[in-house]
Amino acid sequence: MAQVKSLKNLRRPAVVAAFGGWNDAGDAASGVIDHLAELTSAQLAFALDPDDYYDFQVNRPTIATTSGGERTLRWPTTEVLVASLPERDLVLIGGPEPNFHWRGYCAALISAIRTVNPEIVVLLGAMLTDAPHSRPVPVNASASTPEAAAALGLELSDYEGPSGILSVLAADCAVIGLPAASLWASVPHYVAEPPNPKATLALLDRLEDLLDTPLDTGDLPDQAAQWESQVNDLASEDSDISAYISALEERRDEAQPEPQGEAIAAEIQRYLRRRRNPPASGMR
Repeated sequence: MAQVKSLKNLRRPAVVAAFGGWNDAGDAASGVIDHLAELTSAQLAFALDPDDYYDFQVNRPTIATTSGGERTLRWPTTEVLVASLPERDLVLIGGPEPNFHWRGYCAALISAIRTVNPEIVVLLGAMLTDAPHSRPVPVNASASTPEAAAALGLELSDYEGPSGILSVLAADCAVIGLPAASLWASVPHYVAEPPNPKATLALLDRLEDLLDTPLDTGDLPDQAAQWESQVNDLASEDSDISAYISALEERRDEAQPEPQGEAIAAEIQRYLRRRRNPPASGMR
């Protein structure tokens, strides 16, 4: 990501954003950004000055050693990257949720988004719920304005309560008339430690459906299966936890006894899309 990429003249651009912290249970949402950035060798457009937005006692800088043995200091910040897919370009926005100056932070990102002039802005989040780890990950999709909901075929968001930076950015998108969608994955509260590749994969699949663009899942399916197997092994060692998970499974199965028609249709469409336009190897 050493080469700086322009945000102008992109091909059918879409913006995808996720922020670590309060909005990102199990690092599921930021995992999508990391996955797409790595697979596409995404190029850096710019990074925000961390001094303006972060408390370094909350989001501390990290020290690491490169493959060449060099010691480096990395400051927490928000990066704007350009990922090139065979069919279109994605602008990926990722970083920790800011500690300070939220309005200025969103204004800087909105300025970049205006330059991109995207077809759609997709905001990714993940929350802790009582969803059982052994069932498909629920992903709630919504839009913040009636116009965006109608254009994207989504439900209008009816959430009321404390908000994170995703809600602020969605509101700012609405002010300038950009269609914005929010995708939130439900992460089991009893397995809250990151990473959660199963939830990341669920968000990636739903993002593919929304963009109508094939997205390479890489080794996420294998990681998700391994994660679920490890949770099963841990749960089997504690009878109370096993009983609790069984109760969650029964409740989930009673609410959704069979795969929903929409979910089956989405899976078929995803299969046909990937067969018709398979993602390039590594999507580079």
